[in-house]
Amino acid sequence: MSALKLLKPAPGLRVLVTGAATGIGAAIAQAFLEADAAVYVCDMDASAIDRAKASHPRLYAGVADVANREQVDAVIDDARRSLGGLDILVNNAGIAGPTGAVESIDPGEWERTVATNLNSQYYFLRKAVPVLKESSDCPGIIAMSSVAGRLGYGFRTPYAATKWAIVGLVKSLAVELGPDNIRVNAILPGVVEGERMDRVIAARAESLGITADAMREEYLRKISLRRMVTVEDIAAMTLFLASPAGRNISGQAISVDGNVEYL
Repeated sequence: MSALKLLKPAPGLRVLVTGAATGIGAAIAQAFLEADAAVYVCDMDASAIDRAKASHPRLYAGVADVANREQVDAVIDDARRSLGGLDILVNNAGIAGPTGAVESIDPGEWERTVATNLNSQYYFLRKAVPVLKESSDCPGIIAMSSVAGRLGYGFRTPYAATKWAIVGLVKSLAVELGPDNIRVNAILPGVVEGERMDRVIAARAESLGITADAMREEYLRKISLRRMVTVEDIAAMTLFLASPAGRNISGQAISVDGNVEYL
């Protein structure tokens, strides 16, 4: 097979994307649909799920709080029934968490960040891995970490802690699941254009006592390419890892960030 043909995921690939009604997750779901995959998405925002289904009639979807193990179990069961199995799990769901000095962070906000960003990954894995082991179509797991999973991130410690943990989870699972022909990788997005990043910049600017515009310029100065990335950039990397071209890529934490030098 030519290298060009290897770049396209196999038609009919069965894909589950978590936290996918908006943002990066929605872009990933859209990319897989355009590649003729069968796609199931979940999100805790029921109205956003309804809008996603209305926009993409071929999309399967369910509502779930990914920090709730019982709701995750129900989503996995529904996705398996709807898709007839599973080939790719994209563990994308996550939240920004609080911004502030570690001594000022509310314990409840810390726990919610860990539950949503890290525990949810385990909840989906424990139910999805047995289904992935039944796949003969180059099965894979793609976990969404962050550039904050390779760099220190002052005043964003709950978020950074979970994103570093995801990298450790991925590297360990790559060893564990390799003999089952399941590839496991993490994507580390950098500064992603969009409303979520706008909110992060505003909150960090407030914590540091500077303007949002000044904070935005500070973010850009930290990026070698001096630009933010887009959700489509992240979706493209996800498609690559799920394609035959990625069949020998596992245990990797791949940054898509324009080379963020420091945070």
